[in-house]
Amino acid sequence: MQILGFNSTNLQFRCFILGIAIASCFARVSLTSNETDKSALLAFKAGITEDPLGVFNSWNNTVDLCQWYGVTCGRRHRNRVTALNLYSLKLSGPISPHIGNLSFLRELRLYNNSFCQEIPPQIGRLRRLSILILGNNSLIGEIPKNTSGCLNLNLLVLAGNQLGGEVPPEIGSLVKLRYLHLGRNNLTGSVPFSIGNLSSLEMLYLVYNNLSGSLPWVLSQLTKLTQLDFGENSLSGTFPSSLYNLSSLEEFNVGGNQIHGSLPSAMGFCLPSLKLFSIYGNQFVGSIPPCIPNNATNLQTLQLGGNRLSGNVPSFENLRNLRRLSIHTNHLGSGGSGDLSFICSLTNMTSLYLLSMHTNRLGGPVPECIGNLSLAITTLALGLNPITGEIPRAMGNLVNLEILHMTNNILSGAIPFDVENLPNLTYVDLSTNNLSGVISSSFHKNKRLIALYLDGNHFHGHIPSHLDECQSLTMLDLSNNNLRGSVFPAVKSLLYLNLSDNHLNGSLPVEVGKVEHINSLDISGNMFSGEIPSTLGDCDGLLVLRMKDNHFQGFIPQSISS
Repeated sequence: MQILGFNSTNLQFRCFILGIAIASCFARVSLTSNETDKSALLAFKAGITEDPLGVFNSWNNTVDLCQWYGVTCGRRHRNRVTALNLYSLKLSGPISPHIGNLSFLRELRLYNNSFCQEIPPQIGRLRRLSILILGNNSLIGEIPKNTSGCLNLNLLVLAGNQLGGEVPPEIGSLVKLRYLHLGRNNLTGSVPFSIGNLSSLEMLYLVYNNLSGSLPWVLSQLTKLTQLDFGENSLSGTFPSSLYNLSSLEEFNVGGNQIHGSLPSAMGFCLPSLKLFSIYGNQFVGSIPPCIPNNATNLQTLQLGGNRLSGNVPSFENLRNLRRLSIHTNHLGSGGSGDLSFICSLTNMTSLYLLSMHTNRLGGPVPECIGNLSLAITTLALGLNPITGEIPRAMGNLVNLEILHMTNNILSGAIPFDVENLPNLTYVDLSTNNLSGVISSSFHKNKRLIALYLDGNHFHGHIPSHLDECQSLTMLDLSNNNLRGSVFPAVKSLLYLNLSDNHLNGSLPVEVGKVEHINSLDISGNMFSGEIPSTLGDCDGLLVLRMKDNHFQGFIPQSISS
């Protein structure tokens, strides 16, 4: 059959030819698109100034594009680049604006390098991009506003750079965003209200910037938030009470700001999932709400230090998972005998490793139950309180204790032998108390001891002769006591030694030269006599030397006076 000069055989043939032409056309498009990706990557490579690991050796014409290091191509769209992963490779140089030509790119990971200059705004062309991680580089400038063009972004990390300017309000267009980390930059201005549009957001980090103003109430609309961190900024105003309704929150940090107001009494009921709660270094007033220790039973870290909180410290017996408790530098306590009773409520916490309660008004004696704290505890800071009585011998049970801070209390009596014998002590500060007795030689058994401050007490007797066996000791202060004798602790590792205002006598031994790296030596206000040994000049790092009010004779060695 023939119609207008065409027959069925001819028509089938033409359709066959048309199919070949269409396939050929798609092949040319694919080839062209592939060349676009290749050109974009070669332009990216051309901007690299340092490649010490030879990452880009495979980026050449003899190797297929999809086999280049760090390059992933798609399965559906073959030979199209879908991921570029070049993290932690010591790379330097700018990020080429040609990166915006990788139109099928879904993942871009360049973190932990030394990329510099500005983030190219061409990144905003990457409509398919779901993961963008440029953290821990040296990027400068502002966050490109047209990053909002990456409408499929799930994860955006620009932390650890030198980015400035404001958080662009356009970021509120990224409604699929689940993870946003802009911390450790130089961002200024206020937190944009548009962040309240990010209804899928689960983690929000703006820590360590220069943000100011108040936190917007719209953050309470982010009902999926599990982690919120605005620590170390310059935020002010009161805290929106509606934020305490974010029942999914596990981490809540606004520490290191200038926020004021009080904590609501019912907040513990609203935040049942909390694992970390930190408001340290602000201007909060009022008492610690009892609902926190009673209802936020998943808490692992509670940081309330550096505020103006007052009243009694509540019981924490329900916080079985608590690992860090910091309530220092407040106005807690009344100076009365029962102020420290809350310590007994901490004895069921098997993972507690830090208790910091210094610089408050907590008075009375330390309860014996302190010896029942977790064996995991490494830091115990009770200093600068009107604490009275003796140091409980039971503290000798805390065998993993590394830091013992009890300075500026009203402690009396001797240091218990069990406490001196704690094997892991690295930092001991018992200065400015009413402690007495002799300084035991037990301290020399501690090979990890770095700092020992016993100044401002009533210790008598001799300086332990075996202190020079403390091979790690760098800071030793025994000043303002009633020490006698002629023992000089010639610990080779010392950087700071203060023996002033005691009753030490005899000559300064030549072994003083063994402390060759010491930078501060104060032996004033004693009864040392004889000539100043020339070996003192061997202390090549000496910056501060105080020797007044002694009975030295002769001349100052030339090596010192020069």
